Amino acid sequence: MSERNVLGEELATCSGDPTTGFERDGCCGTHPDDRGRHELCAVMTDEFLTFSAERGNDLVTPRPEFDFPGLEPGDRWCLCLGRWLEALDATRAQQLPETTVPPVVLDATNEAVLDSVEIETLENHAYDA
Repeated sequence: MSERNVLGEELATCSGDPTTGFERDGCCGTHPDDRGRHELCAVMTDEFLTFSAERGNDLVTPRPEFDFPGLEPGDRWCLCLGRWLEALDATRAQQLPETTVPPVVLDATNEAVLDSVEIETLENHAYDA
């Protein structure tokens, strides 16, 4: 059975270039070994990439040993749910730019994130292509 997205539909591919997902299959699927919960498909912004690096998670520098190409603004990526929530909380608490929270691609975001984030919050941060 295929996984579902937050809209209740079949989970769409997040990105094939760069190839994302815990299993590097392009999808933000669930996996029992994925402690980071790479289930949320987000579109990278300059502000988020800086925010993440400031917290010790450099998403810009390529890491070939982890099959990680390095990200640029505009790239879609299966982001760790906790990092997205951290950016959301920091934006609210520290009055950071709204673009610190990377936009969410709803049709490629796994329904599993709904156990931690309300659909309304995701919709408020939805990517508008």
